[in-house]
Amino acid sequence: MTQSNFEKNGGTYTKIGDYLIPDLTLSPAEQDIHIGGWGMRHKRYLMENQRVTFNIMQMNGTLWKHLADIDMQAEDMFFRLVNDMAKAEGVTDQLKVGDQMLWVQKMNNIRNRATEIVNTELIYA
Repeated sequence: MTQSNFEKNGGTYTKIGDYLIPDLTLSPAEQDIHIGGWGMRHKRYLMENQRVTFNIMQMNGTLWKHLADIDMQAEDMFFRLVNDMAKAEGVTDQLKVGDQMLWVQKMNNIRNRATEIVNTELIYA
């Protein structure tokens, strides 16, 4: 099996046998983008369930920016939901001081619900 590299249509390709495989690398701007847990979860979803979209975004160089945007939106949405739910349910610092175990239970419940909402509306959409 022969292997050779060449440029075509503005990109570089490696020819392996009869197939041209694009040489996919991150641009310097993309290398500086931080992708957190939410973005990585969305990446896994795209890879497993939206393979064509994932490949197109990867080839045209928009995947990492998209993942960073999703990560930032999810993070903001999560903290906003947790704060709003805690306020609505009366989970305050006074409760934390008075009954720590109850506060932990309520906050874990709120965080779990907020995670489910973010997953449904942003990550797995």
